[in-house]
Amino acid sequence: MISFSQKPKKESKLDEMYIIKNDSLTIPLDEVFVINKRKFNSNKERRYYYWYYKKVHKAYPFARIAADTLLAINKELEGIKSNRKRKKKIKEIQEFMEGEFSDQLKKLTKTEGRILIKLVHRQTGQTMYHLIKEYRSGWKAFWYNSTASMFRLSLKDEYQPDTESLDFIVEDVLQRSFVTGSLEKQESKLDIDYPTLLKEWQDIDIEKVITDYINKYMK
Repeated sequence: MISFSQKPKKESKLDEMYIIKNDSLTIPLDEVFVINKRKFNSNKERRYYYWYYKKVHKAYPFARIAADTLLAINKELEGIKSNRKRKKKIKEIQEFMEGEFSDQLKKLTKTEGRILIKLVHRQTGQTMYHLIKEYRSGWKAFWYNSTASMFRLSLKDEYQPDTESLDFIVEDVLQRSFVTGSLEKQESKLDIDYPTLLKEWQDIDIEKVITDYINKYMK
């Protein structure tokens, strides 16, 4: 039986010391990352942000599945020397994935597909193109047919929230959603310093960024 569930990693602990009548008591506390509420310049900017927010929420679970799948494939292939047996194992995983998620992926919009390709890179550390090339016998049929062929997108796209404004908006949505619990956090395979990004993009014009995207890709 193939399982793709993954327990979220426990957050690091901070020990805080309390003095009680000349004695000490150590109480482990969860580390809390506080993010200031996002401010918008207009109601239109707010609407645009939450439009993209919903797209990220639709795509992210599939990116987590991609990361879990890659982990499962690598675990299943450990110790398998025969190319025939390796291909058979990958095919079994691919068939499971198609049965579970193919219909859901086909319901993604072009924007959601574009975000998914970016987030696969975030969650696996590899572009969709590289994953297809490496696991061609199984991965190609599922992810390629379910994304690129539908959305006509570049599978070589990388997730770059430090340099690409749309990617930063995605990261901003993710981080805020992790804090509120509306999305279950899965650690990124990329080195992402969100507090630094937040400072660097503090003057971002969200309305313009998303408007430019719509004019370029959706008209």
